[in-house]
Amino acid sequence: MKKRLMVAALCCFATFAFPPAGYAAEPQVVVSASGKVSIKPDTAEFGVVIKSDAKTADKAADKAAAETAVRYRAVQSALRKAGIPIEDAPTSAYTVSPRWEWNPSLERNILKGYTALHTIKVKVRTLGKTGHAIDAVVQAGADEVQSIIFSSSSYEELRQQALAEAVGNARRDALVMAKAAGGTLGELIEVSVSQPVYGGRPVFEAMALRAAPAPVPTEIAPADQEISVTVNSTWRFIGSPVVK
Repeated sequence: MKKRLMVAALCCFATFAFPPAGYAAEPQVVVSASGKVSIKPDTAEFGVVIKSDAKTADKAADKAAAETAVRYRAVQSALRKAGIPIEDAPTSAYTVSPRWEWNPSLERNILKGYTALHTIKVKVRTLGKTGHAIDAVVQAGADEVQSIIFSSSSYEELRQQALAEAVGNARRDALVMAKAAGGTLGELIEVSVSQPVYGGRPVFEAMALRAAPAPVPTEIAPADQEISVTVNSTWRFIGSPVVK
């Protein structure tokens, strides 16, 4: 009766497992391996928050919204001058909401006014313009510049390179283990891939920035990043003939 040989390797770790007695299956080599590629970011994204408050009064919500609209137009104008087209600076969120404050003597919330919040998602396709774009929106009256995330327009192409490397590494490991087990490697039976890990992505926490008379130019220098892909593969194991 044939016995099932299971060979697993991950990060230079291998184990041998055998099925219970009475379980007949062809021998297999099971390997997990990773592929990695380095990637240089060429795109930056960040959020711009414009916020206006209006105290409780007649048409307070309208006043907050109107003030936010004026500052929104100023920020968008500054982005155009910084070389960011309108399609790369869309609105990602807009709200006008009441502001409540707890009154302990009355034991209830009191309406204190309204807040209008307009968030713009800015994409900078030339990294050298990132610092200039940030300075432009701050000087135009933005209340916050939120987390900056770097990415690459070549991500999919580089992910495929990492995937091909992972499969190649899996096959090489499988060949070594099959030979060490006294046999040869057969055809691929099954292969699957885990979710790619896009490591090393620099993220700057939200910064509360306001216009200053003579600001120091903002400099942005992203680090290289890494895409890592792991595959799980199963190969046929061809054992050596038993000499009687």
